[in-house]
Amino acid sequence: MTDLPLWASVGFIFLLLFMSAFFSGSETALTAASRARMHQLEKSGNNKAAIVSKLIVARERLIGALLLGNNLVNIFASALATSVLLKLFGDAGVAYATLIMTLMVLIFAEVLPKTWAISDPDKFATAVAPVIRVIVAIFGPLVAMIEFIVRHILRFLGVGVDDNASVLSAHDELRGTLDLQHLEGGIVKDEKDRIGGVLDLADLEVSDVMVHRTKLFALNVDMPPEELVNEILGSTHTRIPMWRDEPDNFVGLVHAKDVLRALATVKGETNQLDISKVITPLWYVPDTTSLQSQLNAFLKRKSHFALVIDEYGEVMGLVTLEDILEEIVGEIADEHDIELPGLNPQADGSVIVDGSVPIRDLNRATDWELPDEEATTIAGLVIHEAKMIPEERQVFTFHGFRFTVLQREKNRITRLRMLPVTKPKARGSASKT
Repeated sequence: MTDLPLWASVGFIFLLLFMSAFFSGSETALTAASRARMHQLEKSGNNKAAIVSKLIVARERLIGALLLGNNLVNIFASALATSVLLKLFGDAGVAYATLIMTLMVLIFAEVLPKTWAISDPDKFATAVAPVIRVIVAIFGPLVAMIEFIVRHILRFLGVGVDDNASVLSAHDELRGTLDLQHLEGGIVKDEKDRIGGVLDLADLEVSDVMVHRTKLFALNVDMPPEELVNEILGSTHTRIPMWRDEPDNFVGLVHAKDVLRALATVKGETNQLDISKVITPLWYVPDTTSLQSQLNAFLKRKSHFALVIDEYGEVMGLVTLEDILEEIVGEIADEHDIELPGLNPQADGSVIVDGSVPIRDLNRATDWELPDEEATTIAGLVIHEAKMIPEERQVFTFHGFRFTVLQREKNRITRLRMLPVTKPKARGSASKT
């Protein structure tokens, strides 16, 4: 190369810079390309998208090949420029070469191609994929050897390296995308909540959404038939658990439609109705069952109702198919429902809320971000933060809200007033006033 004419050497330097720009832009585009988008293009018959998908799967091998190629051409270009400038300026040519090549590489081989690639990574990636596939195949053995050396050095230094390690799970990536799209106005809050609800199903348990047994509507199977029919038909519930002797001794489930059919059979004579003939067996599920598993079980069994039990077999509450669906689509209100009962906004900006209101439902209704990791209901959150069972009129401030205990029954907080404060305290801190 030292015997090349000046014009040829300069031309070769620019060719190497172009190759460096190609490697830099390709690295940015292929690492930023959407796998979901590539999958859709591949399904529609785009062969280049299929190549991109294969390259992205072996991401470490891809990046290694691109970095190797990029470093080779950058070093070669710098060496050639130094040789040319030494001939022209003597020893000072080394300084000139360093300054000129640093600016040329930074502007034309790094910033410019990477900015271009990140502006439309999917299009850029599909354009360069066929060439990059060949480069990865050529550099593959050398990159594999480099990976082997690097991994053993890291293990020697005590750094664990997992071949299948991922910084973010697919769910985390989706949640981050949802939050970003919501902030940028790409999706509205309701859409964000619905998609987020689907992602939450695997993380939530039935105990997080069940109706607690203190609010469970159940009837004594030994009640007089006429009184029993009036209670069933007057209830807003279509499926009602039945008990005998004591409220915790459940014997079955009755459906309002089955009662109506049985009444039609006896010509409306309630005293001739045998309620035991329309009772169906109850279904019990553990409180630790995930909502995803329970949803699948409901669909498989074509059932809508199950009682939730703890590890000792005691009934904790009930869960329905509607409870799970509401985690996805939000509150499902009909002519008998009140939208998020127990929530009453006040003129002064505060909110009076029943202690049994679930934190997740409250967050959805108000767009707040109260934590629900340690407690399911708003009363549970207050008790958790206060580390005590508060007295009436006690006031607590945490998570950016002032909580006033308005009513307490025995050891249960039944009503609270919540008022946003101007300067919320750091999450997890609580103060009593």
